[in-house]
Amino acid sequence: MMRSRAARWSVYVLIAIVFAVACAFLSHWQFERNEERAAGNALIEQNYDAEPVPLADLIPLGASFAAGDEWRPVVLTGEYLADDQLLVRNRARGGTSAFEVLVPFLLDDGRIIAVDRGWLPPGEGDSPDAVPSAPEGEVTIVARLKPGEPLPASGRSAPQGQLPTIHLRSVAELTGDATILDAYALMVSEEPSASAAPNAIDAPEIEPGPHLSYAIQWILFAIMGFVFIGYMIRTEVRARREDAVDPDEDDDALEHAPKGRRRRRDRDADAEDALLDAEHG
Repeated sequence: MMRSRAARWSVYVLIAIVFAVACAFLSHWQFERNEERAAGNALIEQNYDAEPVPLADLIPLGASFAAGDEWRPVVLTGEYLADDQLLVRNRARGGTSAFEVLVPFLLDDGRIIAVDRGWLPPGEGDSPDAVPSAPEGEVTIVARLKPGEPLPASGRSAPQGQLPTIHLRSVAELTGDATILDAYALMVSEEPSASAAPNAIDAPEIEPGPHLSYAIQWILFAIMGFVFIGYMIRTEVRARREDAVDPDEDDDALEHAPKGRRRRRDRDADAEDALLDAEHG
């Protein structure tokens, strides 16, 4: 009996340990996400309102985009390749599943960078009702640098002339612009400006998010698991001690029994008296 009880308690403790390990994993994951969010917020605060500089200062010829330059404002000079314009679908803008207008831009130094000119609300069909044209001829743009996006993990595609994400390799393949840079530019302004333009994309929100509180909650859940298992074992031990009382023990033994056990015997006696009265009533 004692051996089976110990085996059962060992299973209880093993369950608590497995649960605690799972909670620790989830807590660690939330701590990492909190650190990533904090680093992203710091990058926005550092770069978003910086003074615009020529693109070549941040990405010289032959160089690649550096992650630390995300959100940095740059000055671009060249002309739009309007015939290669693309729409990026399913963008959460303005409370809608919007489209963003992506136009390759030929720089004065011969390189090409994709410029996101802003967003448009969905139209009646599978595209916006109207897409404003980019300015013709030489244009000077102030824009913020952003890294390209991966393709959707779901494998979803898009109709011709559209993209599911701002995947720069796909932009290069669809437009034939093999020299496209490994970053795109989120437009702030253009000169000369067009008579009509897409809606400007709002600044990113800087807020910590819930990850730290979630991480602490998972730690508390792990502790609560051990507390619960301890409570179950303690309750079982107490119940077995009460059940171990001899039902034929004399009144003197019962008088010296623990209070909890005496109260249980008193309740049993009262119930028995009630049954006898009912039979002879």
